[in-house]
Amino acid sequence: MKTTQNTVLITGGSAGIGFEIAKLFDQKGNHVIITGRDENRLKKAAAQLQNVTAIVSDVTNEADVNRLVNQLYADFPKLNILINNAGKAFYYQQAAQANAFEKAGDEMLTNYLSVIRLTEKLVDLLNRQEEAAIVNVTSIVALAPSHRMATYGASKAALHSYTQSLRITLERSSTTKVFELMPPLVDTDFSQEIGGATNGIAPSVVAADLLHALENNEYEIHVGLTAQVYELARKSPADALAAMNA
Repeated sequence: MKTTQNTVLITGGSAGIGFEIAKLFDQKGNHVIITGRDENRLKKAAAQLQNVTAIVSDVTNEADVNRLVNQLYADFPKLNILINNAGKAFYYQQAAQANAFEKAGDEMLTNYLSVIRLTEKLVDLLNRQEEAAIVNVTSIVALAPSHRMATYGASKAALHSYTQSLRITLERSSTTKVFELMPPLVDTDFSQEIGGATNGIAPSVVAADLLHALENNEYEIHVGLTAQVYELARKSPADALAAMNA
């Protein structure tokens, strides 16, 4: 699909992977709409882009989502790319005092249920366009979980499954294409607690891989080490699980 002259919504677009994707789309002549909860961080991000609209919106808040959707239908009727990037993760050892239930609830709402809600509300708008795409950002841990990010991995595995089903549904009923971006560990503020600064790849690499995949209609995008884990999981799921937890 084309990667120029689109109208692109990126949730969580003020930092990390989302911001690098926004920069790349902006450089290629698209109109970029970025959302996030932190108004100051959104303003700083928007100041670095040319053709951008920044909207304060929390994907986990239903009222925020409804306001965002109404604004998009009214002001951006040519919206044709939705990138569900906003995410949340907790890094912890599962134990009696880990408070895993609440952590899992936050992760599932942000990483999975919120994606379903926003996608469902925008799919009719996307389907009106000659060419449209939905990009769901999952993770390497959707293929093989890490025991220190068990509930985060579960939320991304759920999104992985949903994305595959959505792809089948829309390819049978519309021209909207469904992509899944599956990064490994990435060097962002989001990942500092788990070694992102020393072991993570640059978010710009993830953004570049996404643009390449969109241009070539490659629907499941295994970035960096994700490609190796994917191949290992095909041959031996047990070995992939061991590798992710070494």
